[in-house]
Amino acid sequence: MMVFLRSWFFRRILHGLAMYLVLVLAFSAVFNQVAEKSLRVQVDEEVVGILRSSGNLDQEAFETLRSSMLRERISRHHLDEPWISRVLWRTWSVLSFRFGQSSMLKSSTGERGVLGLIAEALPNTLLLFGTEALLVMAFGTVIGLFAARSRGGILDRALSVLPMFLKGLPSWWIGMLALMAFAYALPLFPSGGIHSNPAPTGIQGAMDLLRHLFLPLMVLVALNLWGFALQVRTIVAGLFDSPWILAARARGVGERSILFRHVLSGAKPAMLTLFVMDLLQSLSGNLLIEGIFGWPGLGNLYFIAVQQADVPVLLGVLAFQTFLNLVGLVGLDIAYRILDPRVAARDRP
Repeated sequence: MMVFLRSWFFRRILHGLAMYLVLVLAFSAVFNQVAEKSLRVQVDEEVVGILRSSGNLDQEAFETLRSSMLRERISRHHLDEPWISRVLWRTWSVLSFRFGQSSMLKSSTGERGVLGLIAEALPNTLLLFGTEALLVMAFGTVIGLFAARSRGGILDRALSVLPMFLKGLPSWWIGMLALMAFAYALPLFPSGGIHSNPAPTGIQGAMDLLRHLFLPLMVLVALNLWGFALQVRTIVAGLFDSPWILAARARGVGERSILFRHVLSGAKPAMLTLFVMDLLQSLSGNLLIEGIFGWPGLGNLYFIAVQQADVPVLLGVLAFQTFLNLVGLVGLDIAYRILDPRVAARDRP
């Protein structure tokens, strides 16, 4: 046990937890003031709604009702306590994954729990952006490997131009062009959403989901594939001139064997970093793409929460995404240390 507590793995996990604590504390401090303002606005709107429905409240009764509701909400959310107590209470709530209730949004079942809203949006984000990440990794790795193998060829020259060209184009503009071309001019795919209304079931439901998934998926793959392939090409190209590769060629080892057995073996740590970072980015969703295609994922949920000033949802989504990213980065550090013995050797006394 003591050996583990002194180990690098324990220190790295502890460092990740400390970073998460500091970030959540910062989020809580920032959103605390916003929560107070949005709560007052929300109470005013509710009181105005009651006033309109009753129609017989005078100004004095209106102010009395407003003050009592505001006091009740302030007490419920600990906003009547000192600033540091409020921040620490909100921090502890987030750390224990008690994000509370949304002030504006509801799930498909009518629930206001923030954790339920995140749980409902997360599978949709994983479906779209997880599929995109896997396709980009698979095809981008192959393209990057062959571009590095034939340096100076057509594919290699194309990789030096396409990523910069595509990165210079706004993603929302590409998404709008795809919608205009394939949803309106040529109505081959739906214009948005995740399923038709009413949603079909069985095989037809699966096909309907694929039709809704195809257009945003292809836009994301087209935007990200070539940049990923260029990064793979850059990683791999530097290894072709390494001494052990030259020695393998001198021994008469074939180019295919050199590529897949020797080059990829040396590129594993760097490519693992590339893969994990791409996956972590995909888990956060994409505000613009999800908004354009009406895809109900985490990015769309965050965007709606910003518009509605829904602080519990904003804080919950940010904390959840931060947690996933830190877990991924800590796991990446541990895997990098296992794959590359040089990293472990540097830490030995």
